[in-house]
Amino acid sequence: MTVHVTQKTMRAAVLTGPGRLEVREVETPQAGPGQVRIRLEGCGVCASNLTPWEGPEWMQFPTPPGGLGHEGWGVIDQVGQGVEGLKVGDRVAALSHNSYAEFDVADQGAVVRLPPELDGQPFPGEPLGCAINIFRRCEIEAGQTVAIVGIGFLGAILTRLAAEAGARVIAISRRDFALDLARRMGAAETIPMDDHYRIIGQVKDLTGGVFCDRVIEAVGKQWPLDLAAELTRERGRLIIAGYHQDGPRQVNMQLWNWRGLDVVNAHERDPAVYAQGVRDAVAAIVSGRLDPRPLYSHTYGLEELDQALDATRDRPGDFLKALVTFP
Repeated sequence: MTVHVTQKTMRAAVLTGPGRLEVREVETPQAGPGQVRIRLEGCGVCASNLTPWEGPEWMQFPTPPGGLGHEGWGVIDQVGQGVEGLKVGDRVAALSHNSYAEFDVADQGAVVRLPPELDGQPFPGEPLGCAINIFRRCEIEAGQTVAIVGIGFLGAILTRLAAEAGARVIAISRRDFALDLARRMGAAETIPMDDHYRIIGQVKDLTGGVFCDRVIEAVGKQWPLDLAAELTRERGRLIIAGYHQDGPRQVNMQLWNWRGLDVVNAHERDPAVYAQGVRDAVAAIVSGRLDPRPLYSHTYGLEELDQALDATRDRPGDFLKALVTFP
């Protein structure tokens, strides 16, 4: 085992109940065989944290130290036995699970080295890799019309990738700020997400009555899911990118059948594919194909994680993506 001298304890966030957390001093974790330990520089805040933050009946408190944080990046300071291709001092993004803390451990297969071109840049690898993997499963081609329902961090990245691929993007979102952002990311048309039937009528007019080759639902709520299906053309592809974890959903199977839709649940569960998505995100950013830095709208300290979670839920003003960073 290769070890860099480090502190014996660390600060870590612990959720103690619905809407409550503490920052505690806890023992610094150790890398096991096949693992590395990372001194974290920061961790992105994910919307998937919001249901546990609300405290549903199935949620168990307190959480493990750093629990729910899974978008971390930083520098390796300990390498476990059997690890190959990674060393102390490597700057990496990690697909780990306790990164609302100063240190976390990750399996070597869940760690992606960051090149020097990204030095000094935040890199929440999990959501960036997620966006790349969703885009791959959309199978978007030049000349297609693509509607994206919901322009947050994920929707904005998908807008940029689809436009860069040569698609005509119609961006739909409830916030004027988000629609302005979508235009900057390459959307050809933007539509306020206010009235169900008005939106359907406008997209119908924009597409000559045939609707869209690809529709990406990136909100995670019932109405946007219903709307997205209505905007998908016959034999088109409906891609579910929203995170639907706050309850069951109903779908209009009559419509799905009648139009012969291909429906893709684009949430990846294969760890190797997830890690490849992060590597592909690194390549996209280094090449200039994608620049996510303007999308990191709010930064918080670890003691402010509760504020970061509330902002992720409430989405005030120009909020897009919160990062928790460590000095």
